[in-house]
Amino acid sequence: MKDISNIVKIASKEIGTTEYPINSNKTKYGAWANFNGVAWCGIFVSWVYNKSGFPLPKIGFSFPGYAGCQTAMAYFTKTGEVTTTPQPGDLVFFDWNADGRYDHTGIFIRDLGKGYFESVEGNTAVGNDSNGGEVMIRKRSYKVAKFVHPKVLK
Repeated sequence: MKDISNIVKIASKEIGTTEYPINSNKTKYGAWANFNGVAWCGIFVSWVYNKSGFPLPKIGFSFPGYAGCQTAMAYFTKTGEVTTTPQPGDLVFFDWNADGRYDHTGIFIRDLGKGYFESVEGNTAVGNDSNGGEVMIRKRSYKVAKFVHPKVLK
């Protein structure tokens, strides 16, 4: 297995980064993808993977990685990369309403026990889980999450 510890380290160094101007969805991650001004949780994850030396495949766009959670989950499900045993650095997708529609994404950090885990997420905030404008560490429930161990890590 490859050393993937750099994924969590790079993502964690971004904690506190916000979009500018506020509520614009403009970030250095969007600038990197040449896809700025849109919801950027997936672009953040893609930027982290690319910077870590584990670029994701191009999933729906011209940059390595993804912007849309629905498109990404469809891709990772089709390629058999969904897992029930997440490891630090794996992708996590959130379905807040349990309606089969993935609303948000981040990077799994660690299990917290009692049905919870920590993740680093872009474009989140307390009170706005999916479009909050900041990179944060969040405590989440396994009940709303699906995990992906991408082939680039194998």
